[in-house]
Amino acid sequence: MYFASNLRLLRKRKGLTQGDLAAALNIKRPTLNNYENKVSGPPLDLLTALSDYFGLSMDTLVRVDLGKLTNFQLKDLEGGNDVYVRGSRLRILTSTVGPDNEENIELVPEKAKAGYLTGFSDPEYISSLPVFRLPFLDKEKKYRTFQISGDSMLPVPSGAWITGEFILDWNTIKDGDACVILTRDDGISFKIIQNEIKEKSSLKCISLNPVYDPYDLPVEEIREIWRFVHFISPELPQGKIEVEHLMRSINTIQSDVGELKEHLLKGGAHGA
Repeated sequence: MYFASNLRLLRKRKGLTQGDLAAALNIKRPTLNNYENKVSGPPLDLLTALSDYFGLSMDTLVRVDLGKLTNFQLKDLEGGNDVYVRGSRLRILTSTVGPDNEENIELVPEKAKAGYLTGFSDPEYISSLPVFRLPFLDKEKKYRTFQISGDSMLPVPSGAWITGEFILDWNTIKDGDACVILTRDDGISFKIIQNEIKEKSSLKCISLNPVYDPYDLPVEEIREIWRFVHFISPELPQGKIEVEHLMRSINTIQSDVGELKEHLLKGGAHGA
């Protein structure tokens, strides 16, 4: 049971003294001190009050060692994403941290994508991936970088590295968001999303390359979603020339040729 250590950890994360929390719970400070030092345990009504105060289930307060979770994972719990509260389909993301206890960005290269499909929730597998840091990203969010292949997202070239922000609540995905998606059968893909979860319990996945048709992806096939942040590539993306722009360019050239022709004709007339 981890109640005593969890209580101390949660209190300190809120920046509260024992006196502050005791006053909020309408108990005496020595009583709270006894709870934190395993001298005594709280009655059921106080455990319920603590559950409500911290927004965590009683199971989490008692059974989960919160001291082993990363700051990102703790923020998820404190933000209302408690697996015991929200249901068993939600899970805490497997992640790695550096010696400074800050989140790493794990890289999933092309050769590791097959393994990621089965190892994405395995701490040993995730810890085997190469890691790096990007100091300009928000330290309060979790990021991972995936190498994509194929031409479905041109002008983003095959082989580019896509960094994404982990999305816990898929309902927050907005139409037009670009996301890296891990699915049960197809593995990793990179697509523009149209969110149809409320209407159809699925996402419509759209490629930037118009050669590829959009398709519906049922949520039960999805394992992870990472919202696009940026990409890194040694190749300069090749943008397509829009028809309207091309026509304007042709009209401009025709106009310039017409003016030049008129100028030459006038010059010939003056010479005669």
